[in-house]
Amino acid sequence: MPSHEQISTPWWARAVRPARPPVPVVLMVRAAVGLVVPLAAGLWAHRLGLGVFAGLGAMHATMNDRVEPALLRAARIGSAVVASAFGMLVGTALQHAHVGAAGLGVGLTLTAFVSGAVSATGPRGSAAGMLLLVSAALGSGMPLPGPWWAAAPMMLVGAAFVVLSGLPAAPHRDPRNRALAAVYEALGHTLADLGTARGADSRRVLTARLNQVQDLLPNRRPAEPTGLRRMYEAALAATEAATGLLWAWRPVPPEVAAVPGLLAEAVRRGGGEVAVPDWRPDTPARQALDVALRAAAEAVAGRDARIGTAPPPPPDPWRLRAGLLSGPSVRYGLRVALCIAAGSVVTAGFPLSKSYWVPMTIAFVLKPDLGSVFLRAVSRAVGTVLGVVVTAALLSLTTEEWALTAMAALCVALLPYATAAHYGLNTVVMTPMALLLLQLGGQSGAAEFWPRVLDSVLASVVVLLFGYLLWPERPRHRIEPRLVAATTALRAYLDAVTDHRRTGEVWLRRTAYRSLADARHEVRQGLTEPPPAGRLAEQWLPATAALERLGGAVAAFAAQVRYGGRVPDPAETERVRRALDELTAAAREHRPPTRPAARPSAPHDPALSALGRAADELEVLLGRP
Repeated sequence: MPSHEQISTPWWARAVRPARPPVPVVLMVRAAVGLVVPLAAGLWAHRLGLGVFAGLGAMHATMNDRVEPALLRAARIGSAVVASAFGMLVGTALQHAHVGAAGLGVGLTLTAFVSGAVSATGPRGSAAGMLLLVSAALGSGMPLPGPWWAAAPMMLVGAAFVVLSGLPAAPHRDPRNRALAAVYEALGHTLADLGTARGADSRRVLTARLNQVQDLLPNRRPAEPTGLRRMYEAALAATEAATGLLWAWRPVPPEVAAVPGLLAEAVRRGGGEVAVPDWRPDTPARQALDVALRAAAEAVAGRDARIGTAPPPPPDPWRLRAGLLSGPSVRYGLRVALCIAAGSVVTAGFPLSKSYWVPMTIAFVLKPDLGSVFLRAVSRAVGTVLGVVVTAALLSLTTEEWALTAMAALCVALLPYATAAHYGLNTVVMTPMALLLLQLGGQSGAAEFWPRVLDSVLASVVVLLFGYLLWPERPRHRIEPRLVAATTALRAYLDAVTDHRRTGEVWLRRTAYRSLADARHEVRQGLTEPPPAGRLAEQWLPATAALERLGGAVAAFAAQVRYGGRVPDPAETERVRRALDELTAAAREHRPPTRPAARPSAPHDPALSALGRAADELEVLLGRP
């Protein structure tokens, strides 16, 4: 069920509310150093133009930097910056060839189609596609270095420095260990919140932490599981039990809820003994939790401990999720190309001093995995105004090159936090950083910064008109496919539990929870849209809550089957499957349920079937008598 706050809060209030992420100190320091060194080298060598392009490459690397293992980090940054360098080569070649406005518009439109198609293929493609177009736009208008083709290689140099600045990492500071410790810490919070109104939020945090660890693990499972893998598998088993207890409103003793916190501390230390208290688990889900916590303690202590059958290896988190020529990729490529073509017409019809700012802004706003296009367009315009005000204030103090370098470093240091907090705040930080780099490159004076506000407003209007209002894409095209994926994954997990197929159950459960998290994320993004789109997301919110609760019910039923000896009732299983099929059909036909799901506040009787109560809740949601 959605909370009263979620329903009563206006969409605009949800849209402007920033997140409160932790301060990523490591990334902020790395970002500042990564930008300062190339710029300082350019100043000392009296080749500041080349230093600016190296700094630009460092900035693009910083935008894609994460605290993660070296290979994953290098792949993430490398794919994005290689695309950025290629875009810069395309843009500088167009400028060097002195093509006219029409030729430049055609070149950027074709690049935009490729950019959009690549962007729709997955997380890596999203970053690479955006930077391909951004750099092509920049290269078409920024002053060319000598020789003109040196801009792209210098971007690679700056990005390589950012990658190298994060190496080597000490073994005890392996980001996977820290991420796994965060999982156990979140598990402890979930156990402490069992039977309270905070439980659902704690479970979502736990799911996010598990998603992060999954993305950091190797793609292939080794023949002999490593200690990290064993601890991860034990955390998955404990999560299943905790989810079942959360659904059943069954708390555990405080000393048991404290065990995951002790495990988290031991993981951060690199291992150690953790004692699990002797208690009397009186339900199957509590027994499952006890077994999982004891297995986790064994794994953290460095001893062999496995929970049932190990899951299949997780997929590569950077794999392409759609082919370049698939329907979604082609549609998104056409969407970006249409906006860039319209932007080219606008820049040709207005005497803009830096016409490349319009396509660059369009590329940033249309990045496919950043949520609401409407919100980004408005935030970009407002953020640019505030960013120009900040830039003007800074330049009123000094225009000395070393001082500008320090200011740019401060801006790029704030970028990792601003990006995680809110897109508008990201724009407020990125605008001064970009304008200061242009100032260092000798292209702009303070008086020329204010036209960037006009550029950003024009680009935002183009996106709102051609990429939002006139383009046939609404939250239903994002939300409802995610709901279909979630219902499909939940059904596969249910089938594995009821058919006693332990081989893939762990991975099917992980897939189901991740799909549910994706669906919830899309619904929350849709809530920031103005009506009528926001109302549609609000209508699907009860369904996502019901599916999350069904995941807990299936987890509780899995414990009943495993530790209670319960034999699945075909009639109950069929009721749940039929309800899932109806919900899947409703999502495909754009028919959100009109009734909220029932949410019992009393603990579930472990003598009764968890699937039976789950079927009752879903049938209420679907409006059955």
